[in-house]
Amino acid sequence: MTSIRHTISIEQIELFLIPIQMRMPLKFGDQVLNSVTCARVKVTVVDEAGRSAVGYGETPLSVGWVWPSSVDYEMREQTLIEFTQRVADDLLACSLSGHPMEIGFDYLTSGLGQLRSRFNEMQAPEFAVPHLASLVCFSPFDIAVHDAYGNLLERPTYQCYDADCLNRDLADFFEGDANFLGRSPADYLDEPKWKLPVWHLVGGLDPLETGDLTGDEPDDGYPVLLRDWIQRDGLDCLKVKLRGNDDDWDFNRLRAIGDICCQENVTWLTADFNCTVTNPDYVNQILDRLRDEHAVTYQKILYVEQPFPHDLEANQIDVSSVSARKPLFMDESAHDWQLVRLGKQLGWSGVALKTCKTQTGALLSLCWAKANGMTLMVQDLTNPMLAQIPHFLLAAHAGTIMGIESNAMQFYPEASAPEREVHQGLYRREGGVLDGTTLGTTGFGYRIDEINRELP
Repeated sequence: MTSIRHTISIEQIELFLIPIQMRMPLKFGDQVLNSVTCARVKVTVVDEAGRSAVGYGETPLSVGWVWPSSVDYEMREQTLIEFTQRVADDLLACSLSGHPMEIGFDYLTSGLGQLRSRFNEMQAPEFAVPHLASLVCFSPFDIAVHDAYGNLLERPTYQCYDADCLNRDLADFFEGDANFLGRSPADYLDEPKWKLPVWHLVGGLDPLETGDLTGDEPDDGYPVLLRDWIQRDGLDCLKVKLRGNDDDWDFNRLRAIGDICCQENVTWLTADFNCTVTNPDYVNQILDRLRDEHAVTYQKILYVEQPFPHDLEANQIDVSSVSARKPLFMDESAHDWQLVRLGKQLGWSGVALKTCKTQTGALLSLCWAKANGMTLMVQDLTNPMLAQIPHFLLAAHAGTIMGIESNAMQFYPEASAPEREVHQGLYRREGGVLDGTTLGTTGFGYRIDEINRELP
């Protein structure tokens, strides 16, 4: 096969900030979100022959998820917006070049950390941007470069990850690991699946039955109660947000939702403890009690997601006792492939990938995890608008344990109305699946020229 390598560099960056109001509050651990700002990035790249192409990336700056704190929410959000603006300037000044994986990797391993250090030196300690938050701020830029590269080559971005496109092999990204010599990301990607089972998020504040209603719920034509969502969208997979610090509440929440699943013929559950647990016994006791008292609900739990704190290096907990009961997936802790490696050593059995930690980083974590026998999932950051599309494509090519999580249509469905006109199957869950068959044939397939959206 003839090499089609192109060394690209970033010529221009435009950043757009899109505010979105939620129709229902969303609880992350002890944080409650009522709105979010999405960062949309447009980049222009140029290759060595002077040819140029445009690409887009987008990520919600989800403050409650990336930066849990008692510090004022609006001030944290404004700090993230300012840092995102600094990334735009810094990325242009770095003058990086290569394949998008190489540009993304080089900035992740040097530029981003240096920028964060400089930025945090000017902040009060309580406003120091966490590492996870910096990844989210950089991710729309990284995604946009991957999209632009595919557009430049006039082919899908996921057909640009083989040895004929990259200038380096994976060993160069993985500290010279000889197991990856001559290997490229394409060696670890599956044939794409264009229809994926979709997971619905049952938030900690979501009403389950009519008795849970307060009268403040929206009357906007969309469901509110869990049964109505299940019946409307044909759901077969539910992700349950738990507290992680109230074992009776968590057990009863799983029991109640398990009962609804049995009545509505829902097959799968996953339990998300949202990083609030510090002792594996907390999770084990809830699982064992379900096994003994509600065996059917226990059997429905496909995996457990991130019970333990974000900072894996500072909280090196042996979690193998949880993994012995159910597959245990890293999420917030899986910032990069090195932390995935540490997670495997501590007993984690799977990795939940997210494009909001960068496309480059997600692919590297995918490759390392697959090469080392870990199972994959692709989790949502309540991705609306363009953010939904790279998110879907990652799951379509990753080979996940079961489909994809997608919940923007629960919390702000009308935010994606212009995109839904072009890609209905990606913004409306029907028959329990997401359908990506409308995507275009270059880059991430946004078909951006057909989307009638006015940007601020």
